[in-house]
Amino acid sequence: MRLFKFGGASVKDAAGIKNVTDVLQKVGYEDVLLVVSAMGKTTNALEIVVKDYFEKSPSLQSSIQEVKKYHNQILLDLFEEDKNPVFQAVNALFADLDYFLNHNKSPNYNFVYDQIVSYGELISTTILSHFMNYKNIKTHWIDVRNFIKTDSTYRDAEVDWELTQKTISKNVKRKVLNITQGFLGSDENGFTTTLGREGSDYTAAIFAYCLNAESVTIWKDVPGVMNADPRYFENASLLNQISYREAIELAFYGASVIHPKTLQPLQKKEIPLYVKSFLEPLLPGTCVSKGTDLEPHLPCFIVKKNQLLVSLSSIDFSFIMEENISEIFGLLHQFKIKVSLIQNSAISFSVCIEDPFGNFNELKTILSKKFKVAYNENVSLYTIRHFDEKSAKMVEENKMVLLKQISRETMQMVTKENL
Repeated sequence: MRLFKFGGASVKDAAGIKNVTDVLQKVGYEDVLLVVSAMGKTTNALEIVVKDYFEKSPSLQSSIQEVKKYHNQILLDLFEEDKNPVFQAVNALFADLDYFLNHNKSPNYNFVYDQIVSYGELISTTILSHFMNYKNIKTHWIDVRNFIKTDSTYRDAEVDWELTQKTISKNVKRKVLNITQGFLGSDENGFTTTLGREGSDYTAAIFAYCLNAESVTIWKDVPGVMNADPRYFENASLLNQISYREAIELAFYGASVIHPKTLQPLQKKEIPLYVKSFLEPLLPGTCVSKGTDLEPHLPCFIVKKNQLLVSLSSIDFSFIMEENISEIFGLLHQFKIKVSLIQNSAISFSVCIEDPFGNFNELKTILSKKFKVAYNENVSLYTIRHFDEKSAKMVEENKMVLLKQISRETMQMVTKENL
């Protein structure tokens, strides 16, 4: 069985849905399981619905209407007559969403977030499945929440591998074109959970692992994995082959093409991962597999923007010892703050972090009771794997370097743009 994952950019409009159908006709779709994300920026739009819901904002209804209007336009562009059962199926999903918003009693933001945001994937896969059936490509739509079982850590759920393995191997039909949702699972009470932002790649890897799949292909609007993000670096080059180990290193440092959690289950069973272009599906793309670390062997650039560089120093000039560092990491974990880089001296401890849930101010208040806290906002963390003098110089140009670390293969710099 082959796993194909299509992200939001590939299904953002009617032309995208038609193109996915064309891609499958070119590369074959027998014994394939499709994992599909929400359409375009739907997740962002549903996050506004969540925000308006909690703020009891008068714009809640118009936020929901925006999401409905966007999907309705795609339906009208795809289907010639509005008697197609897809209209009824999508309306039923929106009716479920309205019901939840009107009857929910839970004050838990993360729980509510998962119940609402999940409709993006449920609707996109419903539309794609109906369109393919309309084009005489028979599909089998499955609700991923019946297959991927997790704990109740809403917005960042942990997979229950044993139960998930059992459910997938027993219930997934082979020899048909299955379509399911990325990013979602469900807990033991049947409530929807999500696997963290960009978790659809991970979904594909979970299914591949449990089905002993032949391969996973992530379809993107780029020709494959580049050695740098073309938005920030000129002359980015395609990497033809990356080893699992190297890909895990790149993902760890923040390369956005492959989700960090995706690679581990694939490596365990040596299932190759391909990253290919949905615009040119017959090109070879990039293969991540056992073998050569990197081909061609080039410096790889990763940049993480909007980071915080926090420096903690002891109030009484005493050493910052292991127990202090342990306490700091405990707090970072508690406030769901992601650590990108650390550096410490005898009396200070610096950490480059990202704050996805906006918890830093609360954390800072607690830390200030024991440490002097200094910080720089909106810094960028540059990582160069397989760096050389030329690549390092290029990154440093016109920037103020606040912190630099060098190991045998990797250079990291926290920088601020020179004004």
